[in-house]
Amino acid sequence: MKLTEDPHRRLNPLTNEWVLVSPHRATRPWQGEVAQLQTGSEPAYDPSCYLCPGNARVGGVRNPKYESTFVFDNDFAALKPGTERERLDVEGLGLLVAQGEPGICRVICFSPRHDLTLATMTPEQTEPVIQTWMEQFRELGGVETINHVQIFENRGAMMGASNPHPHCQIWATSSIPVEPRKELVAQSSYWRAKQRCLLCDYIAVEQRQRERLLFENDGFTAMVPFWAVWPFEILVCSRRHMGSLNDFTPQDARFLSQMLRRVTSTYDKVFGVPFPYSMGFHQAPTDGNEHAEWHFHAHFYPPLLRSATIRKFMVGFEMLGNAQRDITPEIVAARLRELSAQ
Repeated sequence: MKLTEDPHRRLNPLTNEWVLVSPHRATRPWQGEVAQLQTGSEPAYDPSCYLCPGNARVGGVRNPKYESTFVFDNDFAALKPGTERERLDVEGLGLLVAQGEPGICRVICFSPRHDLTLATMTPEQTEPVIQTWMEQFRELGGVETINHVQIFENRGAMMGASNPHPHCQIWATSSIPVEPRKELVAQSSYWRAKQRCLLCDYIAVEQRQRERLLFENDGFTAMVPFWAVWPFEILVCSRRHMGSLNDFTPQDARFLSQMLRRVTSTYDKVFGVPFPYSMGFHQAPTDGNEHAEWHFHAHFYPPLLRSATIRKFMVGFEMLGNAQRDITPEIVAARLRELSAQ
């Protein structure tokens, strides 16, 4: 079998799920079409923005005139901390089952500047954001009812971001959500079988092969994962084995800020526009147990496919069967390395 020519499946060892790869449908090494969108530049301050310093939010609360990061409880939170974990089984058949889910939702503004993004912020400007992530993870993870803390950023209207002001969200939940739970099962199984870390071993393979490796610094490695589903998907892993932001040193924060800038600024070069994505950190559960198997990492899931306006949709076979892609991770990695060097 030739991975560059023959249709094949690739296993995602983090979730034990498969993706169908059809390289024969991409007859050219690169199918990307550079298309410029008409996008106006954002002002440094927007009086109509509910996240800018000093402005009123939708609920009427006025933001302080913050000068660095700013954290507040989400005004339209998907979770409530006082919810009882009551379980409901309608008719007792195990078919109509529900359970209460307590949790906490917060918003973090990266900067008072309305016109910045992770791609345009300097590493020095990003380090306070990472420090805030560390503080929030430690605080929320220490709450007795919280067993998982999900930090994520939706960038761009295409990904559902309701405001261009640089910000992210935290959803801290009582249960461990579906995707992290899959990774927990896979990493635990690998650890028990081999007494080694799954992602440590995977990083070593990518460092040897070099085909999908994008960027490295002393703290982090970025790659297009072998099993990538989204066209320009990127996986960022800590080079040192650690489970969460709780294990970070000041040097780790500096290295991560550099890596985030490298990844996001390269994305913006792909089609010459601010690149939309959903990004999130997967970290060890905060359930009070030891999780030696867990390796800190971040997923970048960008939707764009062939141009700044054409996106990949999960439809048809992908909704009813399993995920599929035409452009191979190896071709995408080569393209991103080329763009980063420009």
